[in-house]
Amino acid sequence: MPKHGKKYLEAAKKVDKAKLYEPAEAFTLVKELSFAKFDETVEVAVKLGVDPRHADQQVRGAVVLPHGTGKTRKVLVFAKGEKAKEAEAAGADYVGAEEYIEKIAQGWIDFDVVVATPDMMGAVGRLGKILGPKGLMPSPKTGTVTFEVAKAIADIKAGKIEYRVDKAGIVHVPIGKVSFPVEKLVENFNTLMDALIKAKPAGAKGQYLKGVVVSSTMGPGIKINHLKLVK
Repeated sequence: MPKHGKKYLEAAKKVDKAKLYEPAEAFTLVKELSFAKFDETVEVAVKLGVDPRHADQQVRGAVVLPHGTGKTRKVLVFAKGEKAKEAEAAGADYVGAEEYIEKIAQGWIDFDVVVATPDMMGAVGRLGKILGPKGLMPSPKTGTVTFEVAKAIADIKAGKIEYRVDKAGIVHVPIGKVSFPVEKLVENFNTLMDALIKAKPAGAKGQYLKGVVVSSTMGPGIKINHLKLVK
């Protein structure tokens, strides 16, 4: 078990581990218990009743949070010709083709999201072993393989986040900053949860939402009443 510092232990004492909090109450507590000297990210961890080893129980997608995440994300776009010009005009941080593939192969990774036009995926596919483990590989499921590059960039800059279930059946997603008002955190949270519920795979049997925990980067986890989220 990791050893926690004094401030974390003091904050953890104020959380009732046996209680399932309502979202507004939970986010109020997250803000109150934040003790870091920086604006911590507010994170959500959702335990799903799926077995990710089965292809028909994968949960992956993207959703635009109404209030964004509070983080400016650097977007790399793989495109050529008119689509490259469109990406530059839409505010992509980096736009190119083979030169960026070579750069990434040599270890460059100064970006947060990758968008690619479908005709570039044959070349981009060579980066699978580098981008895949970092969750950066473009995918049609998350809207990052598209000819509509301007829309993709606008959505990402507006607060689009990707979610993907991990091997343990958990989805980890940032939904804002501790400096956000509680109302905005709740709206972002509800938007994410709606998307996850809609993404329930047909192959998932039994209880789908098994648990929801929210926390700040450095703070203790707070359980949310997940039973009320499924209508």
